[in-house]
Amino acid sequence: MNIPKPLKCCLLAAAMVVAPSAGAETLTIGVLGVMSGPAASWGLVNKYCAEATANMYNAQGGVDIGGTKYRVEIVSIDDKNDPKLSVSGAEKMAAQGIKYIIGPNVDTTAQSIRPVVERAGVMHFPYAFDKRLYTKPASNAALGMIASYQSGPIIYRHLKENNGVKTVAFVARNETDPLNQRREGVEGANLVGLEVVSDSETYEPGSTDFFPVMSKVVSSNPDLIVLSGVAPSDAPQLLRSARELGYGGVISAETAQDIKILNEGAGDSAEGFIFVGGASTPEISSDYMNDFRKEYEKVAGEWNDEAGTKAYALEIILRTLQKAGKAAIEDVEVFKRAMDGLDQPNPLVRGDSRLKFVGTQYFGQKRQIGVPMVVNVVRDGRLETLFVGSVE
Repeated sequence: MNIPKPLKCCLLAAAMVVAPSAGAETLTIGVLGVMSGPAASWGLVNKYCAEATANMYNAQGGVDIGGTKYRVEIVSIDDKNDPKLSVSGAEKMAAQGIKYIIGPNVDTTAQSIRPVVERAGVMHFPYAFDKRLYTKPASNAALGMIASYQSGPIIYRHLKENNGVKTVAFVARNETDPLNQRREGVEGANLVGLEVVSDSETYEPGSTDFFPVMSKVVSSNPDLIVLSGVAPSDAPQLLRSARELGYGGVISAETAQDIKILNEGAGDSAEGFIFVGGASTPEISSDYMNDFRKEYEKVAGEWNDEAGTKAYALEIILRTLQKAGKAAIEDVEVFKRAMDGLDQPNPLVRGDSRLKFVGTQYFGQKRQIGVPMVVNVVRDGRLETLFVGSVE
């Protein structure tokens, strides 16, 4: 198996402009997700990560699958978090012969394209938590990150044991995905023995005044407030409202956030905010991950912590294709058969971490990328690693 070696820092500038070998065939990968609106950073990070990984492979002549080099091409579509646009985007990609799609980003959009991808024989890698996407009879999707029902109980237990948290309140946007994540969060809190003092408060999409809803949440006097399924643009306003109302407890979320948006929108109110971060920290990043970060910054203009998780999607697609062979490029059934046996050293992490698919205990089959579970806390406007765990 021909696997690209980590790019050396001193050669990066030259390597990134090397063209794939003459006559290389093209492997097209789709990215379908939300790239505008309140949750835009979720889909944009998918896009930038795929482009950065593609650049790194292409700089070395492309990806070798069965002895043939393929130039990796990325085609992206913004679904604006609208299921109708997700369906039309998936149909367009399928019509172009694209067999592997990264995204979409939430339950409703990911579920909306399920009939399309199953009918067209397409494999996709959503960042959505609905278990029905990954549980038989479904088999054409693999979860690209840690789900809220996996990280939530671990975070709650950590806060119970280390911060003395005994009571918790939940608040969610009045939409299907955040409400589902709140329901799962309440189950997780009960599982670890926290008392749920509020679990019914919601705010409407497009809200700009969060004081009414947060005043109700704060009045329940919880030790912990969980912002269920919170979008990056809403989190700063919720944090600021809670702190200006005098809340001094812990605030957490199970969705990825952008430290730049938090600093700009919440300032000091983001201090101590805990959330699931990218699956990489400086302490565990490999040389290859550090090179990826430099390439990502070239593509996106700046680093986003969430990219530490979304770096895995295209990487594991390409490595599974290498394991499965050329037939998998057109036939995702061949790809799926190779998923169970994929088990390689993780190129993005130092040490003995493995690159593989997981999820059997949650979905009854390996339909989840095995990314490390990194939980962050905001300290002085910077992200610190609170702890690193695993879905297994």
